[in-house]
Parts: sequence; C-alpha cells; structure tokens
Amino acid sequence: MNNNKFNIAVLIDGDNAQAKLIKEILEEVSKYGKATIRRIYGDWTTPHMNSWKEMINLHSFSPIQKFSYTTGKNSTDSSMIIDAMDILHSNSVDGFCIVSSDSDYTGLAKRIREEGMFVMGIGRRITPKAFVQSCEIFTYAENLLPAEKPKPTPKKAEKSQTSTNRKNVVVNEEVKKEQPEKENAELDLSLIDKAFEISSDEEEEIHIAKIGASLRKIDPSFDPRSYGFRNLTELFKNLDKYVVVKNLVNGLNYPLVKLK
Repeated sequence: MNNNKFNIAVLIDGDNAQAKLIKEILEEVSKYGKATIRRIYGDWTTPHMNSWKEMINLHSFSPIQKFSYTTGKNSTDSSMIIDAMDILHSNSVDGFCIVSSDSDYTGLAKRIREEGMFVMGIGRRITPKAFVQSCEIFTYAENLLPAEKPKPTPKKAEKSQTSTNRKNVVVNEEVKKEQPEKENAELDLSLIDKAFEISSDEEEEIHIAKIGASLRKIDPSFDPRSYGFRNLTELFKNLDKYVVVKNLVNGLNYPLVKLK
C-alpha cells in the first residue's frame, strides 16, 4: 500500500469519541494513508461538543451540525452513514476510518467492505464485536493513550505539610479514577500459532509483517499494544516458542520469525 496515494475519509462520531485523542487518531490513520476528508458529527449547540471546538481548526476537521430532534436519541449515526455512502459513490477516497464505539456502524463497515474498499475503525474496548469484525482493521482507543511519564519521587514532607499532602493524595486518586485506565489484555497464544501456521507456506522463517497481516485477518482488533508491547517484533521476542531473526535488506531490518 502506497500511503502517499491512499486517501482515507475520517468520519468521527463526536458523541461517541474522545476529543483529546484526535492527534493520536490522525497518527494512526497515517499508517495506512492520508486523511483527506475529515469530519466530526454532532450537535454543536450542546455543551457535550465543547471539547471538540478547539480541535477542529487545529487539525483541519469540518464540523457537521446535527440536531437531536428526540430526547435521548441523536441523529449523528444516520447522518454519518448517509455522508459515508455519498463519499463512497463519489470515488474520491480509497478507504474509510469510522471513529466510534457504536454498533450502529456495523452495517456501514460491511457495506464499504463489500465494495472492496479499505475500512478501519477506532473505538473503545466496549465496542461490540460485530462492528470490530466488520472492519479490516480495528484499533482500540485505549491503545492510543499516551504513555504515562514516571512521576518524580517527592521529597520527605515536613510535619506542617502532612495534612495538606494527604488531601492532595486523595484529590489525585479521585482524578486518576476519572481517567481511562490502560490495562493490558491477556494474549491468546493459539491466535499467534494460527497466524504463524497460515503465513508459513512450509517456510521455516517468516517475515514478521506477513504474520501481522494474518493476525489482522483473523482478528481485525489484534494490536501488540493491547498486550503491553510497542510492536509485533517486541511481542515475539517475549514468546518462548519463537525466535526473531535479524534480516537486513539494503540497510533496513525486516525481521523474520521461526520456531525454536
């Protein structure tokens, strides 16, 4: 895939996504192509959308206004679906990125794939499996959270500051609870073995990128970051059953994997 020529429409459900991750979302999309169409949908007259307002110009997104005509029900999903179909038939892009954790976009993802076009999704881990499996690639928003920087060890507090420090600890704990936690999932080794088997073609050493492609075909949401690893190479280096072999081609390393 030539990322320089692969155009992607990024459609964000503003009622169902996190504004603070917009930069990380674009970085994730850039792995597969250029985000040429960028739209965020929601009722911009409500306080809920305030967090997006300073982001739209900063990251060149177009805000799409959709009023909620019925209490407890929004029209964002239907509007996104209609726009996506218009874009699909305009032949102006090569793929889509749907940012939402809502199962209502399952049918849209299926329809895009039926046209032979690339479709990726980005949403939280609560996203229904039906939507996840309908995408070619699905990235969990928790994996896009910036890594926490280690906090400096505080100096020993004086007695006069003890009560104040205790209050600060309580406040910090409360704030921490409000923030989404980045917990590592449990790795299914049978999934790794299956992807290795599919990719082998009776070869002893397999390109790690080929195994990665097989993993995505089996599970569109497979991501080494879900298990605490930066990339697939690091993951395989930590598996006792496999060995990662350095493979230099024109000065660049294209790692191979083999059984021990």
